[in-house]
Amino acid sequence: MAWSTRELAELAGTTVNTIRHYHRLGLLDEPERRYNGYKQYGVQDLVRLLRIRRLAELGVPLSQIGEVGAGGDGTPDALRQLDAELAAHIERLQRARFDIAAILRDSASADVPAGFESVASRLSEADSSIIHIYTQLYDEDAMADLRRMVEADTGPIDTEIDALSPDADEATRQRLAERLAPILAQNLIDYPWLSDPVAHLSKSEHVTQQTFIEAVIELYNTAQLDVLHRASILAREANGDD
Repeated sequence: MAWSTRELAELAGTTVNTIRHYHRLGLLDEPERRYNGYKQYGVQDLVRLLRIRRLAELGVPLSQIGEVGAGGDGTPDALRQLDAELAAHIERLQRARFDIAAILRDSASADVPAGFESVASRLSEADSSIIHIYTQLYDEDAMADLRRMVEADTGPIDTEIDALSPDADEATRQRLAERLAPILAQNLIDYPWLSDPVAHLSKSEHVTQQTFIEAVIELYNTAQLDVLHRASILAREANGDD
């Protein structure tokens, strides 16, 4: 029995281009040709192709199929590494499904920072952006605490600060700072690491500080920054910090 390339592809459940690609990689030997120049494949070619397809279905990279298929000493280690990679991939997919379910449940925007779906409607564009940056600077414990802070902050002060214009007058800035300060002071009590976050950094202290400064300057206007600075000073004074 002899099959053409197209017939072999149909039998194996693949495509002519895939077979040609396997030939180029040296995974599948070139078959004999008929008198008219067309390739003719036999049973051994079909079996070899099906073995290649099997290994590919398992996720074995094409560059390793020859070695793994030969059953050499390195095959078990290659399969264990592949299994670990697949497990990590499955975990990422499961996490993505969990996040998508949360986004749909809370009608949040698709690009909301993970874990903040339930409070997405209360986050300004700047707040959402800074949280995205925080995910690259702080560890999971710190991000969990940040989520709790946002969830507990249900007052209107954040909305007023978000709407603050760059030319806000002195009285408005001071009033907002004085209203924000008690919230910051309580956060410093509930989450002492805020005063010394080094243990919760996922990047170096220098990179974190530099990135944070650049981010807040870019994302918040001068009046908002002034309010945040004043409130921070008042909060530390209220807690007896110098």
